[in-house]
This record gives sequence, structure tokens and C-alpha cells, in this order.
Amino acid sequence: MSHPQLQRVERAETFTSPPAASGKIDRYFQISARGSTQRTEVVAGVTTFLAMVYSVFVVPGMLGQAGFDVSAVYVAVCLTAAFGSLLMGFWARLPIAVGCAISLTAFTAFGLVLGKGLTPAIALGAVFLMGVIFTAISITGVRSWILQNLPSGVAHGTGVGIGLFLLMIASSEVGLVVKNAGAGLPVALGQITSFPVLMSILGLAAIFGLEQRKVPGGILLVVIAISALGLAFDPKVHFTGIFSWPQLSSPGHASLIGAMDVKGALSMAVLPSVLALVMTAVFDATGTIRAVAGQAGQVDARGYIHNGGKALTADSVSSLFSSLVGGAPAAAYIESGVGTAAGARTGLTAVVVGLLFLGLIFFSPLAGLVPSYATAPALMYVGLLMLSSVAHMNMDDKLDALAGLVCAVFILLSCNIVTGIMLGFCTLVIGRVLAGEWRKLNFGTVSIALALAVFYAGGWAI
Repeated sequence: MSHPQLQRVERAETFTSPPAASGKIDRYFQISARGSTQRTEVVAGVTTFLAMVYSVFVVPGMLGQAGFDVSAVYVAVCLTAAFGSLLMGFWARLPIAVGCAISLTAFTAFGLVLGKGLTPAIALGAVFLMGVIFTAISITGVRSWILQNLPSGVAHGTGVGIGLFLLMIASSEVGLVVKNAGAGLPVALGQITSFPVLMSILGLAAIFGLEQRKVPGGILLVVIAISALGLAFDPKVHFTGIFSWPQLSSPGHASLIGAMDVKGALSMAVLPSVLALVMTAVFDATGTIRAVAGQAGQVDARGYIHNGGKALTADSVSSLFSSLVGGAPAAAYIESGVGTAAGARTGLTAVVVGLLFLGLIFFSPLAGLVPSYATAPALMYVGLLMLSSVAHMNMDDKLDALAGLVCAVFILLSCNIVTGIMLGFCTLVIGRVLAGEWRKLNFGTVSIALALAVFYAGGWAI
């Protein structure tokens, strides 16, 4: 029995052909050669945009809590998504959208600024350093070497842990879970009947339903619907308009463009977090690129991604760009899979996404209209999706899987990604040695475990 997507491709190849006027576009992106049409690519681009546009509400909200200028971050998010997606589309020619990563944004806001007490400028410096290292290891091929030599359990455990971290952040933000003021466990159930909590739970359930029905832009529809309810029933939500010229800074705030403090980030207290950003991006973004490229039929029999080197470099360079304009680390978006499910096969889809984000810069007042309980369901949903990484753990190799689970659980319990990664690596290495399985270790695993252990033993990491 043939797959429905393959049937669509066969019909496209048999009955459609690109107009002569658009022949150059077709040849450049290899649209017909990959069994697609320009109309399909454009529709898939709009669908992908609708699936990931919630980031322009979520990212400014999280960084705003850490003292960033929300208006400036909104512009930075749009510019980063536009730059990254256009670069991925025109250069790598793959249907993969790029934007400020929600998980890395959470780490930047809650781990670096609020957790370590860094200034936004130093946090941006850390993002810049992360981008430099990330780009260097992508260009030189070290990134591929790391992926080939590091344990899969810790890699997947990092994704699971970040998903749990996002769930904790979203739940705490709306008051679903609160700090326990009395004796016992550190957290307690919040006021379950409060308006923000009810809206968050309702929104999460609505996202489940819409995504199950494969409604394009289901997450965005939920954000808009809950924002409308907030505007109607929450006196704290005020309508301030729809259209506005981009604001690089608000009154009382300096521009975030070029504001990163690289020198401040070059300290032993910050460098472990830069390593955490790099490692998280390596596991998260590379896995996303491989998954989306495979869904688009751009992975060959040997497992190599079509223009894979360019794709890996494109998303790492986007983090460099993001730090320059005042945004969070960038990465390929897993929501790109929505576009490939709609038939995307080429970079034209990513180009459409980039152009739409560029136009979105002029609608910044909408970001201020969205309360935290409208974006919390999106955060929860993304977090839950990331928990699916546990299915990829090899339970036949119990040591590898358990080390990955240690990584995941302690990312949540410590609210610190690098702590979970360190414990995952160290328990794996020590466990392998004591079990007499030291031959299963490799140089990369041992080196990273030792480096992280030294950072923590030296008191440089928090």
C-alpha cells in the first residue's frame, strides 16, 4: 500500500508543471525535481509560519521577565526568524524554518539572568559566544563528530529534561504550581480555580484537539482565543492597537542591537552555561534538522542530509545574528514538520516563512495584548512534545538509558540544564567503569564528563 504523501507527490509529478515565468525559481529550488509545486511550497510556508508564530509572543514574554525590553525583543525575534529562515531557504534550500528556540530562551531568561543574576548584556554575550562556538564546530565538522561519539541516552535525556523544564516554567508562571511556603516539598499546587490557571488548562486541551485534527496554526488560534477572553474578562489586559513602526528600544531602555557584553561572558561562572547552550543546541537543532529533512525526503540511504553541512551552519549562524540584534539563541524549529506534512520539499517554504516574519515586525502592539496564561499552553505543549524523546532511549542498554533519565530528571529538579547534563555524563562514565563496560566509552564522552566535573568541583558552575 502506498503512502498518502507519496501519492500526492506522484500526482504532482504527473499533472503539474511550473509556469515558464517561474522557471528560474523552480530550477533554483529544484521544486519539480523534488516532486513538488510552487503553490504547495507557498501553502506549506504559510502553514509553518502559523505553527511557529507563537514564538513572537512567548520569547518576548520570557525575556521580559528577565529585564529585557519586550518591544526590542519582539523585533529581534522577528528579525532572527526572518534571517535564519531565509538563509536556510536560499542557501541550504531545505524546508526548515529557524527562529529563537523556546527551550534556549527559557535557559537564557531563567537560568542565566534570573538564576545566575547576570545582566541582559552579559546574557547576550553568552549567546554570542555560544553562536561562535556553535558555528565553529558546525563549519569544521566537529559537530558531526560530537554527535557520532556522544551517548544517545544523554542526548535524548537532554531533550526530555528541557521539556520538563518548560512545563515547570509555564505552570509556575500562571500559578498552577507555587513555591511551598511551609514544610515539605519545595512546590505545591496553586489556586486551581483561578482565571489564569483555568485558561491555561483550557488552552492546553484546545491545542491537543486542534493539533489532533491537524488544524493549521492551531497553537496560534488558541493564543488568540485566550487573549480575546483575557481582553473581555481580565482587567489587566488592555488593547493598545495593532499596527506600529518597529521600536528598537522603549523609553527608559537602551537598544539591544549590539548590546552584548562578550567580555563579561568570558568568566568561569558563565562559560559552563555557554557550554550548556552549545550542547543543547547540538542535540536539539541537529535532531530537528535530521527529522524534518527525513520527512521531506532529503536524507539519502546512507543517512546523509541533502545540503546537510549548509543546514547545520545556517542554524548556528542564526544564533550569532540573534545575539547581535538582542534575541535568544536560534535553532531549527520542529514545527517545520507541519510544513513538510503539508507537502514542503524545498527551501522555498523556508523563504516564505522568513518573509512573513519580516512583515510581522510592524504588528508589535499585538505582543503586549497577549497575557502569560495565553502563551503558557503553547509552552506546555512544546514541553510535552519534547518528552517524546524518551521513546528513542535504548532500554536494552540500561546504563545509557538510565544516565539519560538522570540527565532529564535533574534538569527539572535543579532547574538547570547544565547540571542535568553533567550528572548524566558522570553517572554514565562511572557506571560503565564499575560495570566493566569501559570499552563502550569513547574519548568524547569521557572528555566532556571530566570537563563538566571540573567546572562543578571548581565552583565555577551554579
